[in-house]
Amino acid sequence: VQLQASGGGSVQPGGSLRLSCAASGRTFSVGAMAWFRQAPGKERESVAGIRWSDANTNYATSVKGRFSISRDKTKNTVYLQMNNLQPEDTALYYCAGTISRLISSRLRERASYDYWGQGTQVTVSS
Repeated sequence: VQLQASGGGSVQPGGSLRLSCAASGRTFSVGAMAWFRQAPGKERESVAGIRWSDANTNYATSVKGRFSISRDKTKNTVYLQMNNLQPEDTALYYCAGTISRLISSRLRERASYDYWGQGTQVTVSS
């Protein structure tokens, strides 16, 4: 299974970006996918997760109301729409996937995920 993330870039504060992550490889029956991020010198933190079956979502407090996670089941792709980006959102963003059908409280737990993408850089600065 391979996860390919894309869509990162550089924007000014208040700008928007949309990240995509497509799962490919052997048959991958997606249970859930999520986005994590890691800023220089900091630990990897969860951003948002989504359960594949019913699109149940879970967001980190820091991004609620600004970021939106969604999925396209036909393309095995998860998206992260990021609006009103701020300098503190600057990080390398990783997507992750699992075949497990997770309960909501586990959608943002790093240990829930078996597959990881390579990361895409998001830089927010003026």
